[in-house]
Amino acid sequence: MRPTRFQNLNKVSYFIVSLLCRLTFVFVVFKVGKGFCLHGLSEIPLRYLQEYAALGTGGGIYHFRDQILSGSPEAFFVMNADVCSEFPLPEMLDFQKEHGDAYSFVILGTTANRKQSLNYGCIVENEQTDEVLHYVEKPSTFVSDIINCGIYLFTPEIFQHIGTVFQKNQQDMLLYYDEGEEQSNGWHRAEVIRLEQDIFTALAGQGKLYVYKTDRFWSQIKSAGSAIYASRLYLNQYHTTHPERLATNREGGPKTRGNVYIHPTANIDPTAVLGPNVSIGTGVTIGAGVRVRESIILHGATLQDHSCVLNSIVGWGSTIGKWARVEGTPSDPNPNDPYAKIDSETLFRDGKLTPSITILGCNVNIPSEVIILNSIVLPHKDLNRSFKNQIIL
Repeated sequence: MRPTRFQNLNKVSYFIVSLLCRLTFVFVVFKVGKGFCLHGLSEIPLRYLQEYAALGTGGGIYHFRDQILSGSPEAFFVMNADVCSEFPLPEMLDFQKEHGDAYSFVILGTTANRKQSLNYGCIVENEQTDEVLHYVEKPSTFVSDIINCGIYLFTPEIFQHIGTVFQKNQQDMLLYYDEGEEQSNGWHRAEVIRLEQDIFTALAGQGKLYVYKTDRFWSQIKSAGSAIYASRLYLNQYHTTHPERLATNREGGPKTRGNVYIHPTANIDPTAVLGPNVSIGTGVTIGAGVRVRESIILHGATLQDHSCVLNSIVGWGSTIGKWARVEGTPSDPNPNDPYAKIDSETLFRDGKLTPSITILGCNVNIPSEVIILNSIVLPHKDLNRSFKNQIIL
């Protein structure tokens, strides 16, 4: 088995590198107008493919099917960019082999509580064979507590099923347009194909689609608050699999509590206290007596003496003055429910900004002795006073 392709790998991709044990090539498919760079995959060939328009989760890989199949892969993975996970890719491959069907497809699934399952694709399975019997995307009533994780293992035969939907879409378009009228729009709409609604729903119950259930960590990344939660999950994973990547208390270094990642280029005063669940980027400067907890400090940021950063993301090149306090409100899942997922909270509720983590855009300057609480600060802002529950444009 030689899985060789990835789709939609984005902002948490460098965490996956150590898990790609048998990949030989990576494709990154992204929507028009969306740009990013993938780091840390120097040993694996990488190619970026940009859609000419938003084609849906299935339309994108179908549009680039020739590139994906150019190496004659036996199988390939498709992963959405807005999820974090332990990514049990080898286990999914072994699971497919155990079924003895070289043409079957596998969805990674996990368990959610009954209420939150309505926000995801729901899978009804045969408990003996793990075959997907029924699939519904975001149902209005409870269907199943097994949800789609947005990570799939396909064989090249998936393009036959996507092609069938594409041809049907073309035929449907001919019913609405006279010959030669708005042909380009018709073709564009025909290529918009959704794996979940158009493909999985049709394959369910046909003996072609199976679900591999994982009890390891998984979460969506739909909001800023979920980025902090995702960072915590990956730091916990590092504690188990790569403890050497986490900072430890050493003489002459800062005091750390819990899981903390510090880039080697960061300059941190020995009297600073970091953690738990803190990530410090490249070139960050942290002064004396600084306290950082449950936060992400991006490269080039400066935290001056005795400042405090809690439940926040500090953007590139931002500066927090002396004795200033930047704090947000965590939006974690219910700790008393083992199947609870993080809620994709709305930005506003009842006409007010929903309390969440504080976010500082790039090159934001926070003056000394002020408090920024539950706020979003856009880039290149020089603040002159305290703010609470505001979006600062």
